[in-house]
Amino acid sequence: MYGYREFVEAGGLMAYEADLGELGRRMADDVHEILNGAKPSDIPIYQSTRFALVINLQAAAALGLTNFTSIARPRRRGH
Repeated sequence: MYGYREFVEAGGLMAYEADLGELGRRMADDVHEILNGAKPSDIPIYQSTRFALVINLQAAAALGLTNFTSIARPRRRGH
C-alpha cells in the first residue's frame, strides 16, 4: 500500500492518498490568513476529508487478485 498514486502509475499494486488538491487549497488559505496577520498558532490543524483508493488492475491480475474489479470504478486522473 503506497501513499501516492504515482507509485501505482509506476507499477505498484495500490495507493490510498489524501486529495492533494484539497490540501494545497487549504495550505493556501492558511498562508493567506498568516499574511493578513493571523498567528499560526490560532489557525486550526486541518485533516483531509477526501481520499482516493487507486488500484492497478493490471498488477492485481498479474498477482491473481480478482476481487478489486467489484470495487474499482474507472476514473481519469484529476477527476
